[in-house]
Amino acid sequence: MPIDHLNPPTGLIADNVVGFARALRAAGIPVGPGAVIDAFNALRVIDIGNRADVFTTLQSVFVTRHEHALVFAQAFDLFFRAAEEWKHLLDSIPLPDHAKKKPRPASRRVQEAMSQPSMSEAPQAHEQELRLSVSDKEVLQKKDFAQMSAAEIAQVTRAIAQMKLPQAELRTRRYQPDARGLRLDLRRTLRGSLRTGGDIVDIRRLGLIDKPAPIVALLDISGSMSEYTRLFLHFLHAITDARKRVSVFLFGTRLTNVTRALRARDPDEALASCSSAVQDWAGGTRIATSLHSFNKLWGRRVLGQGAIVLLISDGLEREADARLAFEMDRLHRSCRRLIWLNPLLRFGGFEAKAQGIKMMLPHVDEFRPVHNLSSIEGLIAALSSTSTLHHRSLVRPAA
Repeated sequence: MPIDHLNPPTGLIADNVVGFARALRAAGIPVGPGAVIDAFNALRVIDIGNRADVFTTLQSVFVTRHEHALVFAQAFDLFFRAAEEWKHLLDSIPLPDHAKKKPRPASRRVQEAMSQPSMSEAPQAHEQELRLSVSDKEVLQKKDFAQMSAAEIAQVTRAIAQMKLPQAELRTRRYQPDARGLRLDLRRTLRGSLRTGGDIVDIRRLGLIDKPAPIVALLDISGSMSEYTRLFLHFLHAITDARKRVSVFLFGTRLTNVTRALRARDPDEALASCSSAVQDWAGGTRIATSLHSFNKLWGRRVLGQGAIVLLISDGLEREADARLAFEMDRLHRSCRRLIWLNPLLRFGGFEAKAQGIKMMLPHVDEFRPVHNLSSIEGLIAALSSTSTLHHRSLVRPAA
């Protein structure tokens, strides 16, 4: 399919290459000036009228990591669309009639990047934007996720993706070579002495191995949690990318293991995989049934070695009975620490009146709010604390 609109009335191919590089950078692909020059030189030696050749050429220059291939394909499709759609594309970025189907992962991010203003705006506009960004960030820190606009949610998503979870170390019973260790490594000591005939003995020591504590997240995806679910998944993807020992389960009316899906490098691809794997998204809530499935099928597999469990739910159980208290108690006894994250705690006068909350509350170590950036940062501080790994204490925010 020829792409005659590579040369629009505004000028040369170089203008299109530069504009396309800007769109890729806005979408999250690192593209430097050197790559832009290479792309321009490469396009000069191919058939510019062949869309497939142009796609392959630009992809070979701009894409250096596997997870960027999906974003590149979306950006190329939007940027080099038919010339008659160009003006309409810059205004609203809609999909054409023949493509009105479920959007592919990363399409929303690419569309937002393509709709951003030109990079050649006046310096005064950028200075004003920088001045406003400081106060906007302070507002976003305490603003409820449920009250945010689409633009604010996009900013919060980027902030969550940049969060780092320090490694709270958990001491194991295994040993490794350590010059400051307290245990004698007899095997390595004797082996080293053989090299000198026993004249010089270099004492080798062993020390205990410290590993980051495993994290198991149980996320409620029922209808009452729909305004928070996606942002929580972004947070879990961020900590999963930084730590290998993270297991994530989603539950509504049934339990779904999405640990592998969240390991994808690209966040949009990871969330799309989670969505396709879940059949009860934004449905009802059966916490007791879901916890029973987890305790029976997954508890022994993922709760070993001092795991910390994050239960993210509002606790509004449809079938609150004795089973819920039993399963919560079993989960509590199987892990090192159970932290319940409840968005309902954003209300200052919150009281545990719902039957499900009353049954669950006695079996948790911490009861924390999770409804804005500040609460997520508080959670990160709690997970990073060494005290989290050694003792239990019920912590509730003041009303």
